[in-house]
Amino acid sequence: MSKFFGWLKKDKPKSEPKNPPQSAPEEAQEIPQQIDEIIDEQGVEQERAPENVIETEVENASHAHPAVEVESAVDKQPLFDENSYTTDIDESTPALVTEVEDNDVSTSVITEEPGAVIEATTEMQETELELAPEPDAESKSEPESEKPAKIGLFAKLRQSLSRTKVNLGSGFVSLFRGKTIDDDLYEELETQLLVADVGIDTTSKIIKKLTDGAKRNQLKDGDALYQLLKQQMSDILQEVSQPLVPETDEGPFVILMVGVNGVGKTTTIGKMAKQFQSQGKKVMLAAGDTFRAAAVEQLQVWGERNNIPVIAQKTGSDSASVIYDALESAKARKVDVLIADTAGRLQNKEHLMEELKKVLRVMKKINPNAPHEVMLTLDAATGQNAVSQTKLFNQAVGLSGITLTKLDGTAKGGVIFALADQFNIPIRYIGVGEGIDDLRPFASDEFVEALFAESSADANAQSTQ
Repeated sequence: MSKFFGWLKKDKPKSEPKNPPQSAPEEAQEIPQQIDEIIDEQGVEQERAPENVIETEVENASHAHPAVEVESAVDKQPLFDENSYTTDIDESTPALVTEVEDNDVSTSVITEEPGAVIEATTEMQETELELAPEPDAESKSEPESEKPAKIGLFAKLRQSLSRTKVNLGSGFVSLFRGKTIDDDLYEELETQLLVADVGIDTTSKIIKKLTDGAKRNQLKDGDALYQLLKQQMSDILQEVSQPLVPETDEGPFVILMVGVNGVGKTTTIGKMAKQFQSQGKKVMLAAGDTFRAAAVEQLQVWGERNNIPVIAQKTGSDSASVIYDALESAKARKVDVLIADTAGRLQNKEHLMEELKKVLRVMKKINPNAPHEVMLTLDAATGQNAVSQTKLFNQAVGLSGITLTKLDGTAKGGVIFALADQFNIPIRYIGVGEGIDDLRPFASDEFVEALFAESSADANAQSTQ
């Protein structure tokens, strides 16, 4: 026991304290130093211009309250309140307005509230859009005032004949103006007429009559010869200028349309039907072209568009039977005009021409005077081939009228003079465009005036001379 108590009484080594306590004099010396440092830091902060009022409020709150309370204070008061923010800046330091415009404040806010910056940027963009100048009302109305005026009928005809006029009509101006009448002038005129597809026979007649008239009237200059040529060509067309009058006292007035493929028969039928309907006539169509694919459907579309009945059978049916049924139906319904379509056929195919003769015989069983009009549709672009078509179709079925289409797209419009001179068959219509009104009743005086109408350049050249 004595040994045990002796061991307890032994001295143990004392461990030195990690941070020995400072004496009272040392603590008294450090307190004034800390106070001076705090005062110096506050003085520096007061001298420094505040870059952001919001950051200052957040820092002050962080010194006084825990971090959780700082976050709640930020959440309770929005960081980017434009009204309060601008007011604070205006009252405290006006110089900060420039810093706000330079996006210094928005840069510091990004670290705290990204969503607020996005909303602020969107509001700034909307403000810029609202301040953007609106286009003047006058500039909006300018396109409406620049709309071209509607072209008149004569101007439309003159424009459609622009290609034909290069060699005919006004195209003669440069040929005759300022020249004396001699053999060279007649030779140049003959060449130009042939280029325009007037044809050899008709050209020879024109040159002969022109030469005789110049000698008889003792003409000496080209301008006088030009006026004489215009009168002679007008006389040729005057004999065939006979508009179609679809009227009869016995049942419907029947028009049988014939021609080769691709000349525009079906389209011409649709336009004619619309014009007759606008005149107050009751019209019916017969889809006699049972050979060409979609020909029946094409005619039915024209009928549906204008509310005109169409008598049709399936493709491949007998064309004569279709037209026979259509004539009986038109007679029962007291229709004024019946227009019958037929399949396109070449004029040199005899068996096809015989089928056309069969259609005529079938129609005469119902009405001996039917058809009242056998109209040949010709494409002006075919030139002298149109003369051959007219000759053979006239021999087969006996033509009573001609429709010359596509005059607006060819320079071979001179073929109309050859047709009028050689066959003397009335020209009922001319096609000068794709519109319904572009199928126009033929009037020789109007046609010649449009053909010989001088352009503004020619008129100016004449005035200068």
